[in-house]
Amino acid sequence: MKHRVLASTAVLALTSGMAWADYSLTILHTNDFHARFEPISAFDSGCSAEDNTAGECFGGSARLVTAIEEAKGRTNNWLLVDGGDQFQGTLFYTYYKGALAAEMMNKMGYDAMTVGNHEFDDGPEVLAGFMDAVDFPVLMSNADVSGEPLLADKLAKSTIIEKGGERIGLIGLTPVDTDELSSPGPNVIFTQPADAVQGEVDRLTEEGVNKIIVLSHSGYGVDQMVAENTTGVDVIVGGHTNTLLGDMEGAAGPYPTMVGSTAIVSAYAYGKFLGELNVTFDDEGNVTEAVGAPLIMDAAVTEDEGTVARIAEAAGPLDEIRNRVVAETAEAIDGSRETCRAGECQMGNLVAEAMLARVADQGVQIAITNGGGLRASIDAGEVTMGEVLTVLPFQNTLSTFEATGATIVEALENGVSQIEEGGGRFPQVAGLQFTYNPGAEPGSRIVDVYTMEGMDWAPIDPEKTYLVVSNNFVRTGGDGYSMFEDAANAYDFGPDLADVTAEYIASMAPYQPFTDGRIKVAE
Repeated sequence: MKHRVLASTAVLALTSGMAWADYSLTILHTNDFHARFEPISAFDSGCSAEDNTAGECFGGSARLVTAIEEAKGRTNNWLLVDGGDQFQGTLFYTYYKGALAAEMMNKMGYDAMTVGNHEFDDGPEVLAGFMDAVDFPVLMSNADVSGEPLLADKLAKSTIIEKGGERIGLIGLTPVDTDELSSPGPNVIFTQPADAVQGEVDRLTEEGVNKIIVLSHSGYGVDQMVAENTTGVDVIVGGHTNTLLGDMEGAAGPYPTMVGSTAIVSAYAYGKFLGELNVTFDDEGNVTEAVGAPLIMDAAVTEDEGTVARIAEAAGPLDEIRNRVVAETAEAIDGSRETCRAGECQMGNLVAEAMLARVADQGVQIAITNGGGLRASIDAGEVTMGEVLTVLPFQNTLSTFEATGATIVEALENGVSQIEEGGGRFPQVAGLQFTYNPGAEPGSRIVDVYTMEGMDWAPIDPEKTYLVVSNNFVRTGGDGYSMFEDAANAYDFGPDLADVTAEYIASMAPYQPFTDGRIKVAE
């Protein structure tokens, strides 16, 4: 195993005597694109052509094409990689599945990507089809796919590519709980990230590779843990937690974040930024310098005309669906990740109330949905079906079932168990009030829970059976809600959650977003 240089800052001292052996590489990277082929608004939702012309939009494939070409022109040695979750998020994915993502990534010249959890949303078959369509390797080290025939001879743990006369080792990493977050099926067995990465590092090192990059769709916290608990990893390109790193407002840490000699980078999500990390290695493969920044894809980046035309062509079949105005809202509805995965949020209240209203005539008393299922905010004014589908893109349906008060408390404990990581399991609710203590140990954070009894709030009865509505993903154990898997009288009621929400907003027009204190943090 080669010697690793320890460092505590992003810029490492370069020994002048080693200058002759320097090897420089520009790593261009994206993550969590989520089918945002068209420009997005400041709310990460759809952005109109008028607003785009006015310079108020961000991202979109056409800007990325331009920015990537310009970045390649600034260096004689580049690598373009993706940290996972190209799939899911807009009607483009609903209609094209992975085909349009493959086309655009091939056009941009990606060298590799890792599997994100959402790459499994339609099972191994769609992922396998995507892999057949792309011109680059798709990687995942921390899973055994030998029992899944669609992936067994296709999905590698790592690969070696040559850049600038040197061999670079690339390792993929996927959330260890992907079986809870998505639909990989029973034949894919996920394993612990640090052990999986170290195993591939050791194998690559034995093959003489001394420059190793991990493409990690596992989150900023896990990336730091992997860096701390492995040796031989030079760079981790992150994803999953939509983390912005840099010196701008809202950044979660420096770009790169150094853990020992490992440089960790991430570029938020939705194509809003293109990460650009310039790394210098000595002749032993040690990082001597790592500097860069995520580049914002705002109106200053010219859209590539050919790509604009291709995306417009691809959007044709979608326009009739998404341009239909279905409702009106008096104010913007906050559905931001930061809010909806940490506490009560306006979009969570809207969706939970819509779910409950749809099945109230069946005697259902409680609605629970996962904050991670809410993918965007909605601007004030007219609400199109496209906007609703951007918030709720997963084609989840309503599911009703019975659960005891004790099971509901257990579900809420699961929901608040990952707030430190911004876990998508955070519960948004209707027909419930609860208080939690984020400082307590996971599993013991719920302080109190109340339900409606007649016209009054009363403490939940652990022995009583309640009728509950959720989405089919949560009801079947997604996001750790395994306590609902075997629920009594479970019925996948059927209506699409996006349709239910659109109809509810329409019935309340103009809808007034609100929070009312139904979720409290213990003081």
